[in-house]
Formats: sequence, C-alpha cells, structure tokens
Amino acid sequence: MPAYILTGTPGSGKTAVLRQLEIDGYAVVEEAATDVIALQQALGRPEPWQEPGFVDRVLDLQRSRQHATGQPHGVVFFDRSPVCTLALCRYLDLPAPRHLLDEIERLVAERWYERTVFFVRHLGFIQTTAARRISFADSLAFERIHELTYRDVGFDLLDVPAAPVPVRAATIRKRVGCAASRRTG
Repeated sequence: MPAYILTGTPGSGKTAVLRQLEIDGYAVVEEAATDVIALQQALGRPEPWQEPGFVDRVLDLQRSRQHATGQPHGVVFFDRSPVCTLALCRYLDLPAPRHLLDEIERLVAERWYERTVFFVRHLGFIQTTAARRISFADSLAFERIHELTYRDVGFDLLDVPAAPVPVRAATIRKRVGCAASRRTG
C-alpha cells in the first residue's frame, strides 16, 4: 500500500487538499492532533497542548489510525504523521518521548510511509480557530521546523505551493501517478 504523508504548517490548507483527494477516490486518514485538541477542549481543557500527556495522546491516536488502515489496496494519504508530532515537540521545546522516537524509527525501518512527503506550503496568511491559535509569523517558524524534522528523519519533501485546492490536489495526483508507474515499470 503506498502511504503518503501530507504535512505543512497549521492553516496551510492540508485538510482542504485531503478532502479533494478523498472526493477524487483516494483513501485518507485524518490528522490526530486536531482531533485530540477538539476532544480535550470539549472536556473543558482550553489549551491541551500545554498539558502533560498531550504528545502521548496524539501518538496513540496516530498509531490507532495506522492500524485501522491495515493494508488497503491503492494509495492512502495521511494528514500528518508521528514525524509531525516530533516537529511539534521541537516547536514547543518539549523533550521527545522515547516511544515517539521508537515509533518513528520503526516506521522508517519498515518503510511504512513512502519516502516522498507532500509538503503543503503556507497560503500567506492564517485563520485562527479554537484548535489553531498560532500567529502567521509563528506558523512560518513551525513550517521551518517541520521541514528540518522531516529531512533529519530521511524523507524527501515535495513542495505543494500555494494555489487553489484543485491545483494542489492535481500536483499530488500527478506525482503519485509518476511514482506508481516507476514502481510497475
């Protein structure tokens, strides 16, 4: 199963691109951190990313979603990965839990994800939400940390520049088509 990661800074439009890919018939896996934040906020915790155990909850949900995908036929796109969780630790200046580093090592060793990661670039602005309270300047710093983290781990980044959602999705579909023909050819 070719499993591709979509990543980028918060508010870059990853989820909109993921929705387009889903409508185009691809399997998709939702981002874990946003769902963990939403649940914790619904439980009365306004800034769950500041609480101990946040990284663990995100990683647990990411693992659960990986296992739920099993080995589907065809391409699957993941909105973020445990490498993004490591980038979040670096951004928040938190020590990365050993089990997070072990999970990333396992995923790389098993080649669970394709080596090419689709890096969805910022749109030039950010809209805050209950879960996304980051300034545009801070989102650019976070984007850079994501880039460096993925490269440190050994992934190749393919830029998906700011553009209308259908154009961004077409960029990804084209690259996936090229990768699939290289594998079979």
